[in-house]
Amino acid sequence: MSLYGPKQLADSIRTVRKNTIAIAEDIPEKEYDYRPTPESRSVAETLVHIAFSSQADRRLHGDQRVSSLEGFNFGELIKQSEAEEKRPRSKSEIITLLRTEGERWCDWVATFPEAVLAEQVRMPGGLSKSRFEMLIGTKEHEMHHRAQLMVIERLLGIVPHLTRNRQPAREKAAV
Repeated sequence: MSLYGPKQLADSIRTVRKNTIAIAEDIPEKEYDYRPTPESRSVAETLVHIAFSSQADRRLHGDQRVSSLEGFNFGELIKQSEAEEKRPRSKSEIITLLRTEGERWCDWVATFPEAVLAEQVRMPGGLSKSRFEMLIGTKEHEMHHRAQLMVIERLLGIVPHLTRNRQPAREKAAV
């Protein structure tokens, strides 16, 4: 019996994406060009980067189902991602992209047989990771960028939704 398989992974990715979308909805469209530093991604670019991050998974574990990352052309993936990030989109288009790509990713992840998720992929340098661990890594990558967006919310004077959602319980506990 597996305690955490493809269905649970897909459910946890959905939760992460739901929270990313809440941040995207909270930030006003006029702030989508905001960058904390000139060399940083803008809010819009970060959200688009998140939306398309799962495409690497589809290539690595689906289309090509690589057994090793030795010699894999990450430059091509980075160029494609950067081109998508730079393409102008409205807030509404970005939120729709987050929803559709997120659901597409989750539906795909949920179809993996556990035997495939357990397959080892050799990393550059000789270490290996399971496909499952690599997919969790993509979810963690989104959470990393979501944390950046929460800091940006604070810089813009926005109280992040997770904090707002906890405020009533804190107020109740203080009484």
